[in-house]
Amino acid sequence: MAARSIGSGTISFGLVSIPFKLYTAASAKGVSFNMLHKKCGGRMKQQYLCPVDNEVVERSDMVKGFEYAKDQYVKFADDELKALEAERTGTLDLLQFVPADTVDFVYIEKSYYLGPDKGGDRAYRLLSEALARASRVAVGRYSARGKDNLVLVRPYKDGLILHEVYYADEVRAFDEVETGGAFEFKPIELELAEKLIQQLDQPKFDPSAFKDEYAERVHAAVERKVAGEEILTAPEAPKAQIIDLLEALKRSVASAPATATAPAIEPAAPEATVKVEGAKGPKKAQPRASKKKAATGTDGSAGGD
Repeated sequence: MAARSIGSGTISFGLVSIPFKLYTAASAKGVSFNMLHKKCGGRMKQQYLCPVDNEVVERSDMVKGFEYAKDQYVKFADDELKALEAERTGTLDLLQFVPADTVDFVYIEKSYYLGPDKGGDRAYRLLSEALARASRVAVGRYSARGKDNLVLVRPYKDGLILHEVYYADEVRAFDEVETGGAFEFKPIELELAEKLIQQLDQPKFDPSAFKDEYAERVHAAVERKVAGEEILTAPEAPKAQIIDLLEALKRSVASAPATATAPAIEPAAPEATVKVEGAKGPKKAQPRASKKKAATGTDGSAGGD
């Protein structure tokens, strides 16, 4: 069944115009739950309560406001917001062409497939092949849903794909993340770490080799509940113990061949989970102390998250 487009427009750069159609590239599945009344099982409905008047407010009695200071708002009527929206021209303006390897994945927000619209087939394929030959990605601006979106257009298979990306002030600097102290590792530690990577190495990323096991468990539990069966609660997972980093690497390398071919992601064994002691990373709940004193390494003792 052919994909159904969700929009259309025109790619524009220089004097070139390419009519295109926009298609959804991916949509999350997962599982979702509804909030029910514990007493009767009825589905709950959301209401908006005004804390000032202590009354439930209908949508027809609401206006949008922007908080410009603490608890201070300016109100906007619908027609005022409409006037602020980007002009709906349907034009995707390509402003720059940059090396593909300079794009940081953290900026990508959403992805859409681009296909040629009537009369744009030849120019569409020419742009795709030219970008691929030059190893370049186009940076552009596309107005959609009343907002100016920063986008990237890159060659994809035999065509083009569009990525909506975050603006610079929407992405937090990695410098804000505490990555711990500096460590010097023994040659044997680096050798074992590299060996573990090699044992789990694959020629390419294949998402079809993985599955959402949580969703599968939920669907199976739903079927059992519908059939009137009782669902047993899972036992608490064992706490990870802090062990010597070198010992953890040795055990991981020894056990890797048995798990390397598994198509699904399996939970790591407690003893194979590592965490560097003394590092000033983000605060996390610490595992309870074991009755047996854990062995410690030189610079990097480790425990599991």
